[in-house]
Amino acid sequence: MDHHAEHHHHHNVQGESEVTVNVTYKDGVITIELKDKNGNAPELGTSHEKEMHLIIVSADLQEFYHVHPEKIDAGIYTLEKELADNEYKVFVDITPENLPYAISPIKLHVGHSHHSQASNNLSVGKDLLQTVDGHTVELNENTFEAGQDISLQFDTKGEKPERYLGALGHVVILDENAEKFIHVHPVSADQTQFDTVLTEAGKYKLWAEFQFNGKVSLYSYVLEVK
Repeated sequence: MDHHAEHHHHHNVQGESEVTVNVTYKDGVITIELKDKNGNAPELGTSHEKEMHLIIVSADLQEFYHVHPEKIDAGIYTLEKELADNEYKVFVDITPENLPYAISPIKLHVGHSHHSQASNNLSVGKDLLQTVDGHTVELNENTFEAGQDISLQFDTKGEKPERYLGALGHVVILDENAEKFIHVHPVSADQTQFDTVLTEAGKYKLWAEFQFNGKVSLYSYVLEVK
């Protein structure tokens, strides 16, 4: 499998989807069921060493998890994960073989907590320099324009991240309402640069994952697109 070709892979985000996704949570286990329009289990291709990347974000955009459920039966994937009471949005990032698929947010309520979406006030441009687990990463300051190529460059201060899921890092971007989902991979095997296009103006939350000394560290930033 050629990892280098993969960052050009863009999901058909607005298009039709012929895969139905159902996500449930019970007793610390997340279950994802996939069906095609005939009710059969779709075959999934592998992307970045996994058949399924599951991104779970709390509705207030504070909590972020990038996990990999395991297949336990045809079209059924599970993962043990304790989630605190909250409202979450779940994004199932898969590549079904020969079927169109568009990632869309799936709401997941855990417990009795409900968050009103209106209170997401993302503050832009703070904390471009962050230290997590003793490793410092700085995001380049930039003016981002809607519809233009955006280059996100992460300065890891002379410390090269280890390969994680076949790449030097992973970046996930969500708009303020957690409706639009973008999963970006590095432009090359040896650069922590991620290129993408954000088509609409607004504020976006970005999470970057880098692995140092065998541990994956999570960095989060807020961008504004003019």
